[in-house]
Amino acid sequence: RTPEQILTELERDHPPAEKLLAAFQMALGGLRSFIETRHIVTIPSPVPPTVEETPPFMRALTTASMDTPGAYEKVAKEAFFNVTLPEAGWSAPQVEEYLEDFNRGTIISTAVHEAYPGHYTQFLWLENLPTKVRKILGCSSNAEGWAHYSEQMMLEEGYGNGDLRLRLGQLQDALLRDARYIVGIQMHTGQMTVDQATDFFIKEGYQPRPIAEKEAKRGTSDPTYLVYTLGKLEILKLRDDYKNKKGAQFSLAEFHDSFLKQGMAPLKLVRRALLANDTPVL
Repeated sequence: RTPEQILTELERDHPPAEKLLAAFQMALGGLRSFIETRHIVTIPSPVPPTVEETPPFMRALTTASMDTPGAYEKVAKEAFFNVTLPEAGWSAPQVEEYLEDFNRGTIISTAVHEAYPGHYTQFLWLENLPTKVRKILGCSSNAEGWAHYSEQMMLEEGYGNGDLRLRLGQLQDALLRDARYIVGIQMHTGQMTVDQATDFFIKEGYQPRPIAEKEAKRGTSDPTYLVYTLGKLEILKLRDDYKNKKGAQFSLAEFHDSFLKQGMAPLKLVRRALLANDTPVL
């Protein structure tokens, strides 16, 4: 069978729209338990994010997102894991096509990215960082790179016990980010139209049309949404270099904690802090 045929089978394996939020809620518990049992990274708080439907004003450009308070917030400290449900007026075929992006594999990949050990976990570290600069400095290739790196790393560490459906979902999400890398540059240098970008996400990114249209629309105002892939590659290289430096003393959990202790600083600065040198980020 071709990858397209296998992916089509996977895309049919999704919860109904009315159970989508519950599926994400269940995924969070399993991810957190795995992280704590395997000592992947320290999670500073036992409080999970609240899973809810994406607010109307955010629906046009996102299928899932994490909304966290700032590092200095003292009152409204809740974090919200937003999931965009199908539109109320859609036909049954439209709903089915949309839900293909929320198959069992990509639900896990998305939950890893947004919450454990992705954005939400990184946010939890901010409050206890030692300096104001580390608390408030934000670099997208760090934050999105960490979340995207986590998707791959969790499966490499054994989450899902080798379930190839999860691996395929992770790869589909990785292809989406790779497609963003190309589309963002091409659209904003006049080499690709919105319609061409949509087709690129479908053909090269293996995305359902509703997701492809949303991604192409997002690209019109976000020329650097290449930061997901760029940051992931930089973190993978940093991990390899850190492992070479530590040798037999290398610990994945210690590397992850050391990384998160730097806040969301540019990865060039994180490398300098962890390696004590200015070697190339890639």
